[in-house]
Amino acid sequence: MSRRNTWQDIREKVRRRIHRRDWAPGEMIPNEIALAGEFGCSRATMNRALRSLASDGLIDRRRKGGTRVALHPVRRAVFEIPVLRHEIEETGAVYGYRLVLREMAAPLGHAAPGIGAGAECLHLVAVHSGDGQPHAVEDRWIDPALPGLADAPFEGVSANEWLLEHVPYTSGELTISAEPADAGTADLLGLPQGTPLLCLNRVTLDGARIVTSVRLSYRPGHRLTTSL
Repeated sequence: MSRRNTWQDIREKVRRRIHRRDWAPGEMIPNEIALAGEFGCSRATMNRALRSLASDGLIDRRRKGGTRVALHPVRRAVFEIPVLRHEIEETGAVYGYRLVLREMAAPLGHAAPGIGAGAECLHLVAVHSGDGQPHAVEDRWIDPALPGLADAPFEGVSANEWLLEHVPYTSGELTISAEPADAGTADLLGLPQGTPLLCLNRVTLDGARIVTSVRLSYRPGHRLTTSL
């Protein structure tokens, strides 16, 4: 007995057709019922395969408007939120962590608008190091209503690591920029003020609620790698 096609099998077969230009960019493809009949699967299986291709940016699906091959296929970059301790230890260096500031304050600077719903937020500044050399400065704002936040041991465990372990999230936004080091960040990294730094500004959300907003400022030479 032959194995039934899974939605992953069908997704790859449709993907190959698109890559071969069996269906040209912008062209309407057969509907779900027709494709399900052709591939010998249920309509639900076909729908799952097409949803995956739409998520990958290869097709455009419109309710009551059919499905077309995307005119300009979009490849999405995939970023994982790294645990900075792991990132440093993987280089063979001995990890170090120092909490510089812990306070309750009104969000300002890089903090995402709307975090904390107008209340004061927990503001943390910490330095992550490898073999005693500063690696990155973590400047973070956290929604004060998060469960367990008041008792979180941030003097010994970074907010980066604690949040990933204890707080769920559904989505996020990441902005990458090159910026001159301000006086405070330069001092923490042991660099002259104005040194160009790689800065990652990340907002993490649970549904519509902002969990945390953080700026990570790295010493020169740091590399960021992702997959497409």
